Amino acid sequence: MHAVPHAAPDPDELQRLFAHVRSRTRALAAPLSAEDAMVQSMPDASPAKWHLAHTTWFIERFVLAARPGYRAHAPAWDAVLNSYYQSLGPAHPRPCRGHLSRPSLDEVLDYRDVVDARIEARLRDDDLDDEARRRLLVGLQHEQQHQELLLTDILHAFSCNPLRPAYRQDLPRPSAEPWPMAWCEAGEEVVEIGAEPWPGEAGFAYDNESPRHRVLVPAHALASRPVSNLEYRAFVEDGGYREPALWLSDGWAVVQAQGWARPLYWDEDLEHAHTLGGRRALDAAAPVCHLSYYEADAYARWAGARLPTEFEWERAAAAAGTPQGHFADDGVLQPMAAQDPPGPGPAQLFGDVWEWTSSAYGPWPGYRPWTGSLGEYNGKFMVGQWVLRGGSCATARGHVRASYRNFFPPHARWQFAGLRLARDP
Repeated sequence: MHAVPHAAPDPDELQRLFAHVRSRTRALAAPLSAEDAMVQSMPDASPAKWHLAHTTWFIERFVLAARPGYRAHAPAWDAVLNSYYQSLGPAHPRPCRGHLSRPSLDEVLDYRDVVDARIEARLRDDDLDDEARRRLLVGLQHEQQHQELLLTDILHAFSCNPLRPAYRQDLPRPSAEPWPMAWCEAGEEVVEIGAEPWPGEAGFAYDNESPRHRVLVPAHALASRPVSNLEYRAFVEDGGYREPALWLSDGWAVVQAQGWARPLYWDEDLEHAHTLGGRRALDAAAPVCHLSYYEADAYARWAGARLPTEFEWERAAAAAGTPQGHFADDGVLQPMAAQDPPGPGPAQLFGDVWEWTSSAYGPWPGYRPWTGSLGEYNGKFMVGQWVLRGGSCATARGHVRASYRNFFPPHARWQFAGLRLARDP
């Protein structure tokens, strides 16, 4: 394995982040039984137990095992816990992760304890070189992504159970007054997009966020907030899912094949939805979520608007400054409407729901993936995916930034993904 480029993170800050992230993952998994933790409800999801184990394997494999002579905790688990790093060896097929009754949940939790103790000892003794500290930071950022997947995947699994169980019974029930949607105008401008190669002055960034470059952004307007449940329900009631003229060809084919008639998890009454807190009444003012790119695009067309490009979105987000919004750390775990009226610029750009953009996921000009096995992290997925921005109510606070690029195929709808409208002058 070759080096991940650029300077290493601060050891004390890395130690604090390691303790926080690793304990946070355990806390998110704590409400789940061993049976819950093994469920895989569809090929795109993974069992919670696998998330717990894979994130640990990632740190062991890329940090601890990089030192010659290291003895792996369970070498036979490599093929079970590898996700898609072909340069590291074979991987168990993703759709079959739910078949893995072994290692057991107890064995996985013990594995986490062993690797945590080994990393903590290395950190305490200042026994990680710059290269290892860089890789550890990548591992922790990677684990925060899997924290969100753990939540979205168990939500999907529980929605498939006729009992419709709750992940947690004690989640609060947010409510707020709906605020009218307004349009925030922006003139034509050449803007800088992306991040400096990590770490740079702004801290960590994935390789797919760099290099920073200039883009001409035409004049446009962005909606002041994401589309709400109430607004999206009007689209459903107006026959949006029955009108082929609103849909991209591939999207219409999926609607027909899958029988889509409303957002994922909505009941037929359009008044209730399955959430991490169980079946609940829809919060009319909250941002609509669990939409595919196809649904977001069709709604925008029905509304006489369009989806923003990721350049338009990032321009507004960079102007907004430090990400503010409702994140997983707030303990609500469902989107919330803004408590205060939007200011002069677009509100709720961060947190609550990922926002689909009209931009295909591809490389920035001059893009170079990380070298070695970590180069498989982002670059090889730059085909057939669409970009989402901003984070969600299941994203770790502090994990996202204006340049952060999430990506999913256009049919994916089990993430907390919604939309914001854009329009031309």
